[in-house]
Amino acid sequence: RLGLDIYEVDLSQVVSKWLGETEKNLSDVFDAAEPGHVVLLFNEADSLFGKRTSEVKSSNDRYANLETNYLLQRIETFEGIILLTTNRETAIDEAFRRRLRFKIEFPAPDLSERELLWRSMIPGTAPLSPEVDFRKLADRFAMTGGYIKNAAMRAAYLAATSEPKVITQALLEKAAALEWEEMGKL
Repeated sequence: RLGLDIYEVDLSQVVSKWLGETEKNLSDVFDAAEPGHVVLLFNEADSLFGKRTSEVKSSNDRYANLETNYLLQRIETFEGIILLTTNRETAIDEAFRRRLRFKIEFPAPDLSERELLWRSMIPGTAPLSPEVDFRKLADRFAMTGGYIKNAAMRAAYLAATSEPKVITQALLEKAAALEWEEMGKL
């Protein structure tokens, strides 16, 4: 609606082990974004906007705190829009959280939303068995979209290595059960 481009900040290209490089890279990001009137997106923001160490025990702690302080200063002066995404809100430093104007929580999908997610993860061109019951999968496995996507991909790989090369209910359930276990569920 705003007609602005969204630039996702690639943290692997910004964060550096070398002193001062992270701040320099962040400066480049903000300097490039400001005149272009773009929205900056920091995905998995807790890794960059994490809590400062209150007790500095090493030079690493000191420089990590410097990076956080620099980032606080830059977002204060940035004229544009910054989006932070995380599933670990409590890991974000309180100073950043105070500066957030809006906070939008996305609850876990309900049964009908999970069914839609399952359906949307299997492309129309994929070899899908007609007996697949997405409602049953959604009911049995209360997972979020990311886990459903992983399970669908896993089922596709399982289908590609089996005969016939078809995504079946059994393969989807096996893949979902493996994801379920990785989530720490029994």
